[in-house]
Amino acid sequence: MSKVKVGFLPLYVKLYDDVCPQYRPHVEAFMNDAAARLEAEGVELVKAPVCRLKDEFMAATELFNKNDVDAVVTLHLAYSPSLESIDALLKIKAPLIVMDSTPTYDFTDHAQVMTNHGIHGVQDMCNLLRQNGRGYFIEAGHISESDVVARVAGLCRAAKAAKTLKSCRVGAIGEPFAGMGDFRITPERLKEYFGATIVDFDFSKIKDYVVTDAEIDAEIAKDKENFVIECEIDEDYRESTRANLIVKKWMDAEKLDAFTFNFLACTKASGMPRVPFMAACKEMAEGRGYAGEGDVMTAAFVGALLSAFPGTTFAEMFCPNWKEGTIFLSHMGEWNIAHAMEKPSVIKMDYNYTDCGDPVISYGTYKAGPAIFWNVAPQQDGYDFIIAPIEMLDQKSETMHDQVEGWFKPALPLEQFLPAYSLAGGTHHGGFVYGATMAEMEAFGKLCGMNVVKIG
Repeated sequence: MSKVKVGFLPLYVKLYDDVCPQYRPHVEAFMNDAAARLEAEGVELVKAPVCRLKDEFMAATELFNKNDVDAVVTLHLAYSPSLESIDALLKIKAPLIVMDSTPTYDFTDHAQVMTNHGIHGVQDMCNLLRQNGRGYFIEAGHISESDVVARVAGLCRAAKAAKTLKSCRVGAIGEPFAGMGDFRITPERLKEYFGATIVDFDFSKIKDYVVTDAEIDAEIAKDKENFVIECEIDEDYRESTRANLIVKKWMDAEKLDAFTFNFLACTKASGMPRVPFMAACKEMAEGRGYAGEGDVMTAAFVGALLSAFPGTTFAEMFCPNWKEGTIFLSHMGEWNIAHAMEKPSVIKMDYNYTDCGDPVISYGTYKAGPAIFWNVAPQQDGYDFIIAPIEMLDQKSETMHDQVEGWFKPALPLEQFLPAYSLAGGTHHGGFVYGATMAEMEAFGKLCGMNVVKIG
């Protein structure tokens, strides 16, 4: 995952430099403090100098566009006349995020006015943005006595994820699972709505992705370090490893951000040695997206979110526990192993869906923690992004051995959550993000051009 690259735009007024230059060191100290706090959140800043006049703002815009930043954060150091900045702001290609803050926490002294009145500069600027139809986000709070910097950084991550989606390359191994209609999308529609491109796997060229015995040995050696291996390292294990490495080589060659496969497409005739279940687990852990059953749309969203939110995974809601008000998450053998409660295990699956042989899969339990469940829901006239706060539980079943397992409790009672989800058109494929906020996921959905539906 590369760092989020953000343009940092400090706004000021030339009049103060002319008539009261003694305040400049104070506002610059505030600016530098804010920048340092953003960088401490893991954001890489492209910094513009203090901007006061039209040509200075225009130069900052050129800097940001040239560096292809993921977002631009504005910070008013004092009042700044909006007509000096608006033309440049309208030319910025990245999303705008306004950080509305001041240096003094407990304002009581008139002597502090000149260094703490940026809020009405924010109001002037935001009104001009609204007049000109330019969207923006805004977060407010004291620079150190609130979490405003963390909130702004979260919006920057959402902007990066949305930008990644627009250029996402998602690979497809086989056709979508026959009969599953909720996540279906044509390549043309995926490109039109979200900007993502589908790259189909060509089974006739599978021999181009040569995997040597030495590469298989090296991968198995890594498995011994990273997994609890509960099966023999036999031909099935080696051929499963070969299949996983074929997928990895293909993804590298095609520069893919995500992939999906239909397990029924992996047959002896196809040439794929085994179903590459472990490839899904490992690629998500390394930051590339995945979704099951040929679902290119959800895979693209997992890949986009992973570019900025490493706590992301593909998931399906399987079964409700009405007594406890919880939902069981699982899948055949695909999960983001980076978020396992314990060291994940490896077993051989007794596989009878096709004739390609028994694959090796990973299983385990998702760790506990707050998360946001999300879903891309096709509608009659577009797409909705459904988001819901959930709590992943510190829960492991005694009878669910050898399965991918996770349990969550939604914010709403189950009897309200499930109808709300289905009334919104939520599909049976989705995902969740550990540690994300509703505001971050809402911003991501809006930046992807979707209506956002919040449940609970």
